[in-house]
Amino acid sequence: MILAGDVGGTKTALALFEERGRELVVVREDALPSHGFATLEDAIAHFLSAGPPAPVDAACFGVAGPVVDGRCTATNLPWVVDDASLAASVPTKRVKLLNDLEATGYGTLGLSPSSLVPLQRGAPRPGNMVLIAAGTGLGEALLIWDGARHHVVASEGGHADFAPRTELEIELLRFLRREFERVSYERVISGPGLHHIYRFLRTSDGAAEPAWLRERIGAGDPSAVVAEVALDRRDPLAVRALELFVSIYGAEAGNLALKALAVGGVFIGGGIAPKIRAMLVEGTFVTAFRDKGRLAPLMASIPVHLVLEPRAALLGAAAVARALLS
Repeated sequence: MILAGDVGGTKTALALFEERGRELVVVREDALPSHGFATLEDAIAHFLSAGPPAPVDAACFGVAGPVVDGRCTATNLPWVVDDASLAASVPTKRVKLLNDLEATGYGTLGLSPSSLVPLQRGAPRPGNMVLIAAGTGLGEALLIWDGARHHVVASEGGHADFAPRTELEIELLRFLRREFERVSYERVISGPGLHHIYRFLRTSDGAAEPAWLRERIGAGDPSAVVAEVALDRRDPLAVRALELFVSIYGAEAGNLALKALAVGGVFIGGGIAPKIRAMLVEGTFVTAFRDKGRLAPLMASIPVHLVLEPRAALLGAAAVARALLS
């Protein structure tokens, strides 16, 4: 049996997989509220105790944060995770800790075409690829081509400095600097980031917020409400906020593609992208992705795909755990 985990700032997905021939099949899975547990080990213990006893042969966990020397201080959680403590609490000595986007990268490499939506078909060819994924935070990973296969390389590029491209984005940067001092791309392209953009536009516009929208934002997840209202075209300022979010998302995806020379393709993962699929396919994302001056023709040749599979990180972690057995 293989134990795999996808540890995010909002939820921790855990699953037991069984090998059936060449396939890995989910036996049991659950999504736990990350902030409901003091440690990852506590979440794992809760998950394992909730079902029938099962021998665990290998385990792998993708964690949202930088993993250095087998140790990670989670970015959006008060957790410190390391290989040693996991090996002591999980009933197997074959344990691996990965960055969550590294795990997602391995999972994405194994997806079928039905799990991908082309945003730009480009000209498919062998080469480096990249993965960018907005959720509670912003994750980025490189998929480096060695001539025979891809190697997934973790990155913390989501914490690089936000680089505004327009006068409006410069004002957004100024707005966020007053609150956060330093502004990374994660402050803008993430769940909280969409609400930051909305607040900026509402403040700049000066228009009164509709009472019904204010009540909904106060009662739920502000960014989820803004996205839903924007997709339904119920509030023009919410629409502007989501459009700006998508444009900046596309621009940073293009930046990542340039840095890796990702002629093999770009994957858009994470929990937010599938929910705003209707906005992503409208063209704003790809327009910003291509807008790289003299290199615009190169950008237009790069395939860009939206990842629909919500368990890509779990599947990747399970694949890495399976490799530990050999």
